[in-house]
Amino acid sequence: MPSDIKITVTNRHGRSCASSGSKWEPKMGYSRAVRSGNFIAVTGTVGIGMDGKYSPSLEEQTRRSLQIIQAALEALGGQLHHIIRTRLFVTDVSKWEQVAKAHGELFADIRPATTIVQVAKLIDTEAQIEIEADAIVG
Repeated sequence: MPSDIKITVTNRHGRSCASSGSKWEPKMGYSRAVRSGNFIAVTGTVGIGMDGKYSPSLEEQTRRSLQIIQAALEALGGQLHHIIRTRLFVTDVSKWEQVAKAHGELFADIRPATTIVQVAKLIDTEAQIEIEADAIVG
């Protein structure tokens, strides 16, 4: 897990909310991840570096997205093996094997339900993938 990922947790309305410090979280009114009871939902996460830049590699963007998701999950008391579903939105599904390689590195033994779909574009034009995850802790 890269040490450059900083997650802060606050309690809001009886839920624990994780923030990655994105400027968009307060503007749009969302959290990187939310825990309610034993359920954790991780919002769509792109593979942006701390320097605000993206790797040109879809595989590396996938890996970075998953690292950010893992950091948010762990900040809320979860672990990778608690993830029951991932949703992957890619801008070029013909590169799915790059996504599969990075996803498989973490989930080969966990085997969550997974969906991968192609989208026309993501908000940030350099982002090639956005990933969501749901987890049940316990």
